[in-house]
Parts: sequence; structure tokens; C-alpha cells
Amino acid sequence: MTSLQQFDRPVVMIGCGNMAGSMLSRWLECGLRVEQVTVVDPGRTDAPGNAVLLSQLPEHLPDNAIVLLGIKPQGLAGLASTLSPLLKQGMTVISMLAGVTVDNLQAALGEAAAVVRIMPNTPVALGKGVCALYAGPSASIDQRELATDLLTPLGVVEWLEQEDQFNLVTALTGCGPAFLFRFTDALARAACELGMDDAQALRFSVALVEGAAALAAGAKEDPASLADRVASKGGMTREGLDVLDKDDRLVRLMTETLRAARDRGEALNKLS
Repeated sequence: MTSLQQFDRPVVMIGCGNMAGSMLSRWLECGLRVEQVTVVDPGRTDAPGNAVLLSQLPEHLPDNAIVLLGIKPQGLAGLASTLSPLLKQGMTVISMLAGVTVDNLQAALGEAAAVVRIMPNTPVALGKGVCALYAGPSASIDQRELATDLLTPLGVVEWLEQEDQFNLVTALTGCGPAFLFRFTDALARAACELGMDDAQALRFSVALVEGAAALAAGAKEDPASLADRVASKGGMTREGLDVLDKDDRLVRLMTETLRAARDRGEALNKLS
């Protein structure tokens, strides 16, 4: 667990739904002091860790605050006129608003604060997530490092060189848990079709995915090599892999899946 005990910046969370709430819970587990946190969300009756909860923005923000935007993208227009006068030089705005570019955020919020876009996924609640980041030229090296420090306890944190990769990253890491859940369910259902008890098949499938993922995360070899290492010539695993590998059918299926998700993101961006 990466500690946030030395993290000394105040964090103002505007919007605290499922994802932002999971992130905050994880940060508090990792040592972020609850007195550093202010949550602004009229839709909540309490906040993780009993953090200060406000129904509207305060009159002032701390000078060195990190402001996390966890609202719906369509809420930016209504928020900007209230938030932008509160932002000062040296503040960092971290945005989870899907499809809203750094340029659009900067135009809406003004030039005072540096803007960093992020795309986390649901396993951040366990510290096993993936969080992609991108910042425009307004963000200094120190502000980038600050964002990295705050997000590292959530899992794998990597910066993108090109902002236009966000929809593909979202398709892979944001939508990916759902795809993996579906694959896990398909394994269980296939075992049921061949005669295994439903509940037992599901338990086995979930356990094997968890264990195999842990092995892959700790291995020096890539997953393709791990699969081949498990598969002995003429054995059961090789026979099954031959079905998946024939004509690259699994790769083609996943390519179609990611393309569909990515393209839907591009379409939604044009609507926003």
C-alpha cells in the first residue's frame, strides 16, 4: 500500500459518485487525513470517512488545493461560472469528465489552474486499478508529480503522450473490467453446459481468473508466453488453446470489442 501520510495538499472533490467515492475511500485507507478533504455534492447525505460535506461550493478554496471534478460532463457548463472565480495560480484541477478535453476544460475554467485529465477504472477501490493521465502545457512538472503521487495508491498510473488516446484507453481499462466479467461468466456457463454445477462453476471461474491475473502481474514473461508455458504439446490446454487461437479468432473478437467501445466514445464526444 502506497502511503499518503506525507501528502499535505487539501483536496476538494466536486461530485462524489461511485468512482470518486471509491477513490476517496482508498485514499483515506492509505493515510490521507480526512481533515484535508472537502466534498461538494448536493446529492449525498454523507461522505466517505465522514469528510466535510457541502451542498455547494464554498466562498473560497485553499490556495494550494487540488480540485477533483467528479461530476457528469454535461454539468461542466453550470459549474464553470461558479468555480472559475475561485481558482488561483498554483491550483491543480484533476478532471474525470469523460470526453472533455484539456483545452475545453481550460476554456471553461480559465487559465489560473493547471488541468490534468484522468481516466480511472473500478478496481481503484482495491488499489488494483488503472489510471491514465494527460496534462496540457499549463501543468508544471511539480503539478504532474503531485497528481502522480495522489493517484499512485489507486493502482497502475501512467501518463499518455497524446490526448486522443483517451477513448482507446477507456475502451481497454475503463470498459475492460466488464469484458473480463463477461469472459469469466462465459467460462462458468460453458462448464455448466458440459455438466458442472452452476454455483461451483462460477466459484471456480472467479478463483481461476483471480489467481491467473495475480500470476500474470508478477511474472517476467508476457501473458502469451505464460499461456504457452502452461500448454504441453498434445495436452488438454493446448487442445483448448488451439480453438481460441485458430485464425486469431480471440484477438479479432477483442479487437472488434475495443473498436466498438472506442468508436462509441468518439461519437459521444461529438455530442458533448
